[in-house]
Amino acid sequence: MLCRLSVENYALIDRLDIEFSAGLNIVTGETGAGKSILLGALGLVLGGRTDVSVLRDGARNCVIEAEFDVRDRGLENLFEGADVDYEDRTSIRRVISPSGKSRAYVNDLPVQLSALREIGLRLIDIHSQHQTLLLGDGRFQTGIVDAVAGHADLLCRYGAAFDEMTALERELSLLRQKASESERDREYVAFQLDELRGAKLAEDEQTELESLRSELTHASEIRDTLLFAAEEFDGAENSLLSRLKSLELSLGRIQPFYSAAGEFYTRLHAAVLDLKDMASEIASQSERVDADPDRLDKVERRLDLLYTLQQKHKVASVAELLALQADYEARLNGIESCARDIEALEARLDGLRVRTQELAAELTRGRREAVPAIRERVEAMLADLGMPSAHLDIEVVPSGRLSADGADTVRFLFSANRNMALQPVEKVASGGEMSRLMLCIKALVARYSQLPTIVFDEIDTGVSGLVADRMGRIVEDLSSVLQIVNITHLPQVASKGEVHFFVYKEDTAEGTVTRLRRLTPEQRVEEIAKMLSGADVTQAALEQARLLLKAD
Repeated sequence: MLCRLSVENYALIDRLDIEFSAGLNIVTGETGAGKSILLGALGLVLGGRTDVSVLRDGARNCVIEAEFDVRDRGLENLFEGADVDYEDRTSIRRVISPSGKSRAYVNDLPVQLSALREIGLRLIDIHSQHQTLLLGDGRFQTGIVDAVAGHADLLCRYGAAFDEMTALERELSLLRQKASESERDREYVAFQLDELRGAKLAEDEQTELESLRSELTHASEIRDTLLFAAEEFDGAENSLLSRLKSLELSLGRIQPFYSAAGEFYTRLHAAVLDLKDMASEIASQSERVDADPDRLDKVERRLDLLYTLQQKHKVASVAELLALQADYEARLNGIESCARDIEALEARLDGLRVRTQELAAELTRGRREAVPAIRERVEAMLADLGMPSAHLDIEVVPSGRLSADGADTVRFLFSANRNMALQPVEKVASGGEMSRLMLCIKALVARYSQLPTIVFDEIDTGVSGLVADRMGRIVEDLSSVLQIVNITHLPQVASKGEVHFFVYKEDTAEGTVTRLRRLTPEQRVEEIAKMLSGADVTQAALEQARLLLKAD
């Protein structure tokens, strides 16, 4: 329940503190005194939109704080989800700076407005005058039926399934779009990939081919040079090796008497052996080197292919061609896997759609089962409010599609008079009838909901006399199971309250301000008398006020 509301620097309010009772709290005051300002402040602290124009003093922060008793309301998980500490006595604070920036706190911890709104929806229901128009809104009507049907858990499960289904539908749509775009590229990618695969590329191939081409191009020159070298080493009459062999023998002869010759001999001998190996290898190479036009032609054609592919794809090496080939392979695999992903996603979506439809069917059954109880209870309350011939019916018909609320279209049909055809409620109900109908519906739904507090803002508009008294009794009866804050202009309703707050304007040196005071029993008599007779309070009005209060 709402325990306290503190407002500072908001509209006509300089500073205001209100402590509420657990039952029926009545708020009265002259038109324009600021009753709606209180609702605006309460709406802000529950996550409503801000505007710097609400600041009374543009140089100071606007601070609105509310305290709630949330014991035994099962809100621990909600607080945990918002990442704030749960406390039985929860405080919510909203701060609006002169720059227009807004900050929100729950139990002194900063929270996002989305979290604040989610918490607020579980704490209080504010019914303002214009909300009566919601009676003609399909989603509002559906919400009423669901509340009576006790669909909270089912709606949660359906909502989760529906959200997952719509998310998968969006994912599938994007995947199909991607597949369609990729399919247009399939032929191009496959052609490029086939061409690169057909080339059978090897990373070091180009360097080796270029070396081989150079060798084949100069084969005659290479062979002649190698033959000449082989001849000079060991083939000619006065060859290099024969001369070195003679020198080696000469050094060997002087070793016995010239010690230095031994070292020369050893080194020369090693050199001769090395040169003999070289001569043998050169001779062998000269036999293998041959001008082979066919082989050279093959090498040239292979290199031409590599150069052509590099020029076509604007790269500078075979390694880059291989990287491009890998990219084409990945793209083609992606195109082919996209089709498989679509099939898997379609199968998953089909299963989820069936599950969502099953849950929607449960909602439909529950709604239809709840209709007789709603109709019976509302018609009984309407009869008590002076509308004995009023008739309410609720249609629950298939909408032909799954939506966030299920697969139904819910429509309230209403007739205020006997023998009058039922029509959509927004087309046939007058202002007073709408007020009475809304009160009956709110009173019915409140008994099924977990909300601890309802605020009524002149829900009794358009009624008077005995009907007003009966509306007051319905509100009074409702306050036995939850907290009610009722802003009213009817004395019959005001007299039902446990506590009574009076809102008024006062002119000060700083300007006009809105004040609020809790009335004493005698002040209540005078205030209700004013509501009965106007500014000039008569003795009869005072007596009537006392009778109203005593009767309650």
